Amino acid sequence: MKKHLLLAICTLMAFTLSAQKISKNKKAVIASVETHKTELIKISDSIWALAETAFEESVSAAVLADYAEKNGMTVTRGVADIPTAFTATYGSGKPVISILGEFDALPGISQKASPIKEPLEAGAAGHGCGHNMFGTSSLGAAIAIKELMEAGKLNGTIKFLGTPAEEKFFAKVWMVKAGLWDDVDVNLSWHPSAGTEADVQSGLSLIDFIVEFSGQAAHASMDPWNGRSASDALELYTTGINYYREHILPTSRIHYHIQDGGQVVNVVPDYAKLWVRVRDPKRSKMLPTYERVKAMAEGAAIMANVDYKITLVSGIYETLVNRSGGEIMQANLELLGPINYTQEETAFGKAIQKATQKPEVGMDSKIYPLRETLESPGGGSTDVGDVSWNVPNINLGVTVAPKGTPWHSWAVVACGGMSIGHKGMLYAAKALGMTAVDLFDDPKLVNKVTEEFKTRKGDEVYKPMIDGPPPIGSD
Repeated sequence: MKKHLLLAICTLMAFTLSAQKISKNKKAVIASVETHKTELIKISDSIWALAETAFEESVSAAVLADYAEKNGMTVTRGVADIPTAFTATYGSGKPVISILGEFDALPGISQKASPIKEPLEAGAAGHGCGHNMFGTSSLGAAIAIKELMEAGKLNGTIKFLGTPAEEKFFAKVWMVKAGLWDDVDVNLSWHPSAGTEADVQSGLSLIDFIVEFSGQAAHASMDPWNGRSASDALELYTTGINYYREHILPTSRIHYHIQDGGQVVNVVPDYAKLWVRVRDPKRSKMLPTYERVKAMAEGAAIMANVDYKITLVSGIYETLVNRSGGEIMQANLELLGPINYTQEETAFGKAIQKATQKPEVGMDSKIYPLRETLESPGGGSTDVGDVSWNVPNINLGVTVAPKGTPWHSWAVVACGGMSIGHKGMLYAAKALGMTAVDLFDDPKLVNKVTEEFKTRKGDEVYKPMIDGPPPIGSD
């Protein structure tokens, strides 16, 4: 009993000491998020239930844009020729601080807010990456800064960017090309996670392209010699890719998805199609692999005596890390302290871990020291990378699911629709807003972050890896 009492007293003292260090403007950010809490949760849950996929997030985008407008921000919809992309701004002059918000879902992983796998609607999409919380939280932070500006406590411009289609087509590449970050001094972003940290790790660059083979249809039994099989070319091509895997860099990845391999068994297919993706932690190392994989398509077409076509979808850069920005974010996480969970939330987390065959250790929101930046971090990819090569980017990860949860799965969807996700979403809004306060309050911090950005970027000239307009309406 004495041990528990002593621990409680120490925790209270640490919290009191931390609270004393929080500036008035940061306290105002926290108070703003709490004031908007009910609405923010409602918005997040609404987007969670809508679960709209890439370039189809019309209602989700409208919910966020409408709330920004309701709170006095100037909203511009349909930016970069993308109907579901928008900006919401307030203020004038420098610095200009932007905050990213995503809101697209993933197909096929619909789930109720339950620790047992049970779809909300069979076959429907679900927020297996937590983007319902991402966009909502970021907007909450932007509104908190807007209120401080309105009260005369901060000067400059706050800019929220509603960025669709991160999961599939990477809309930020077109938004970067359209110049939406040209006036921005520092960009802030976060992502739902199974841990809370100032994120100073990069991700993988990648490139997406479609390969189509066209041949000659024929009866598969009566006169197959009159056919030229597109599916033969497809199989030869994927075989080549799979043999090539042994000879690529250990850090590289190649994926493909067969979208059309023929329709019926008794017809020699005259058409076949697959989506191919190449990745590496460094764009400079990814591009040679991409060129080789493209060349293999020609070889497959020659062997099958068919024609082929390669269409670039899009490509993205690895994230350019900014440790100076990470240090600013880290200090605010330490001020906020860890998220606290109820017994029911901990039990929910453990039930998720049991269902996904992970150690039943519950939630982890401990604030760890800032990690060293890894040379080859592995993991996934994000079009935030393209933003980070054009403007300094400060990144954050916040706990919204139990430790070890498989990402892009029903388990994340479940947590995103209940209080575990809500707590992470509100926490991220506070951390982002507090970090923005630091940047608005201290020009030296903006300069420090900018200088590191320039040093890390070096002589690299950013070249967007797109060819043509956003593929809206594409499969």
